[in-house]
Amino acid sequence: MNFYKALLSSALLITAGGVLTACGNNEASKSKSQTLNLSANSRLDTIDISKSGGYGSTGNVYESFYRLGEKGAITPGLASKGYSSKDGKTWTFKIRNAKFSNGDPITANDFVYSWRRTVSPKTKAQYSYLFNAVKNGQQINEGNMNPDKLGIKAIDKHTVQINLNKPVAYFKTLMAYPLFGPQSEKTVKKYGSKYGTNSKYMVYSGPFKIVNWNGVGDKWSYVKNNDYWDKNAVKLNRINYSFVSDSTTSLNLYNQGLLDVTPLATDQLQNYRNDKSMKDYSYSMISYLRYNFNSTNKALHNTNIRRAISLSIDRSVLSQKVLYLKGSSEVTGFVPKGLAYSPINKKDFSDQQSVNNTLNYNPKLAKALFKKGLKELGMSSISINLSNSNDNNNSNVAAQYLKGQLESNLRGMKVQLTSLPAKIYTQNEQNGKFDVGLDTWGGDFNDPITFLQIPQKGTPYNYGKYDNKKYDNLINKAENEDANNQGKRWDDLIAASKELSKDQGVTPLFQNSAYYLQKSNVHGIIHNTAGTQWSYKYAYIS
Repeated sequence: MNFYKALLSSALLITAGGVLTACGNNEASKSKSQTLNLSANSRLDTIDISKSGGYGSTGNVYESFYRLGEKGAITPGLASKGYSSKDGKTWTFKIRNAKFSNGDPITANDFVYSWRRTVSPKTKAQYSYLFNAVKNGQQINEGNMNPDKLGIKAIDKHTVQINLNKPVAYFKTLMAYPLFGPQSEKTVKKYGSKYGTNSKYMVYSGPFKIVNWNGVGDKWSYVKNNDYWDKNAVKLNRINYSFVSDSTTSLNLYNQGLLDVTPLATDQLQNYRNDKSMKDYSYSMISYLRYNFNSTNKALHNTNIRRAISLSIDRSVLSQKVLYLKGSSEVTGFVPKGLAYSPINKKDFSDQQSVNNTLNYNPKLAKALFKKGLKELGMSSISINLSNSNDNNNSNVAAQYLKGQLESNLRGMKVQLTSLPAKIYTQNEQNGKFDVGLDTWGGDFNDPITFLQIPQKGTPYNYGKYDNKKYDNLINKAENEDANNQGKRWDDLIAASKELSKDQGVTPLFQNSAYYLQKSNVHGIIHNTAGTQWSYKYAYIS
């Protein structure tokens, strides 16, 4: 999930909480309103499953074969049963007796139609590449095959069979992503171009449905979906959202009792460090420098220059004193802490990917490498343009700090800053119109590949066109030759991440953290660090 997508998918800036208990069920039943009031820092752009740029909260209105529970655990969704063949290439799901929000039954064909629609080039789905492991998925994506050749079929009304090109270690986790949920062909055809542009031009498969959203409005709501298969578990009747453009206004509304949860901006965090109402609801998100390897700026193509840039940055000062990211984990590579754990020994991936003298602060070595890089280039000084999105205050502050660090530690380095609105910034990156970009990526699911596929040659989000054969070979080995061997695949990914750090194909800066104030009577909202970030299925007001 890139930075711009992160804004959209976290359009629902909300909270998380504890696990719903038996006691909580009793308390919930006593509450009359069961209404949660939340703020959003950006408007929803679409509610079309196929075209969405993120599913941080819409997992509450759309459901796939599974759902994410506490700490990313796979929990029951629209499938009552799911199993794979011994070679991991064929998956079969049994669909429970479930309905869309209009009362129509959800069948195996609704999954088949949805997948074919998303993978069709005509749909222009942002996440269509996630279907590449499905048989014929990549060929369809590239326009070389008809979508009806995709490796998914309905065996009967309640049985879906999926054929993969290769085993996918994280496939079950992926099947909890709303992108892979069902869509009603009847509804899509009924509304045509209006589909997904208004809450009334859509049917829903999750615990809630959206109302009062017209595509551009500043207010919308989720209401309980009484046709949901597990409706008795849902205690909230309504979740109201209001678009609030700045954190000061949101905090004021919270203090007035008009919001139940509010995000804290950097400049607000200091005042609430010891407040019991403050919650850490951080996402698996890394901010990093993305280099444009298609740029005419020769300095960016030099490994020693990129390593010098990395070693000139005091990341602890940046995260703790400049951005006030309380408790922010030290970055050890491109994969954030807490995202994924070894299937063999349960160790955190981030604890195994570090490489000495790549991400630590070492101005002396940085100077030596910079001098060596200049000599290799036949230059006495260099100039780079560092661009960022100005829709996020942390991004502006970080850019200023980076300019100061680089220019003071690397004599002969000149940094020009360009700050742009998020949409224009993203378009420039997509079109290769940048030198170095200050970017953020959030995990779409709990596996290292959700990060490590970004710098791989040919992937859609490799805007800088990074191309490292050793790196690509390791990723390909993990996803193909060793895909069905958990231990070997893990080792391949560790080696790939280390190679990325040695080459500084990207330069990780800090792991983002997010803090909120939450009313004490809000309970049971599940927060996950990747994928569908927020779940309100078990939420209630005491």
